[in-house]
Amino acid sequence: MTIRVLVADDQPAVRRSFRTIIDAQPDLEVVGEAPDGVAALELAAELAPDVVVADIRMPRMDGLELTRRLSDTIRVIVVTTYDLDEYVHTALRSGACGFLLKHAGAGLLAEGIRAAAAGDALISPSVTVRLLRHLTPAQGRTGVAGETLSDRELEIVRLVAQGRSNPEIGAELFISAGTAKTHVANVQRKLGVRNRVGIAAWAWENGHA
Repeated sequence: MTIRVLVADDQPAVRRSFRTIIDAQPDLEVVGEAPDGVAALELAAELAPDVVVADIRMPRMDGLELTRRLSDTIRVIVVTTYDLDEYVHTALRSGACGFLLKHAGAGLLAEGIRAAAAGDALISPSVTVRLLRHLTPAQGRTGVAGETLSDRELEIVRLVAQGRSNPEIGAELFISAGTAKTHVANVQRKLGVRNRVGIAAWAWENGHA
């Protein structure tokens, strides 16, 4: 199945570059381009892409608001020029399925799109630790609703924060990938986060990474 991608960036050269990279992959296809967030929102409603690749800083509507509006129905990957962009954490909290640098390379962009389409998340390895360690540890183990995480769920949290996939988590904990997926879903519910990136952010904030 081909993964359909919408690219949103105010720089034509960046859109062309992303299109070239994405269309070169046998399982990926750019179905639309948008020069700003408003146009991206309209095209997303019209084209129903599987993944939106969106810049943070765009005119009319920035990538943060676009992510917030789309993340319940469409998976969004945020891209930025700066690895410590002040808006990145907000984007992830808004439901972004990944954070990539524009110069991260063709391979990582393709991997990020595939991960998002599969319901996973990917953050540029070169900035993961710097980004998440920037958060202040709070040393907690409860979610937003006050539900306590079990010891097994805390193990899941730690492995998700390390970027492990469900099969990798399963192998580490001697459980099936399906059971690992169920644990991840339960953790997301308890923490009130939308995806694995939210789990990772919570792990760093609370000293469980």
